[in-house]
Amino acid sequence: MTLVGGAFGLLAAYELGKGARAMLFEMTGSDPGVLAIAAVLLTIVAMAAGFFPALRASRIDPMRALRYQ
Repeated sequence: MTLVGGAFGLLAAYELGKGARAMLFEMTGSDPGVLAIAAVLLTIVAMAAGFFPALRASRIDPMRALRYQ
């Protein structure tokens, strides 16, 4: 999901940047460095959002979890 969302997000950011460049004076709307840094940071956040709950869930005994249900 992160890859698909990132791809759509980068495409949308690029297209919106082109539109902003047409309206604003001396603005570059498609700086590859900024887009790459944003993509990397969002990927790290997405991985952390999945890692910590998975780590917590892996520490629970499966039989205890099944009995709780």
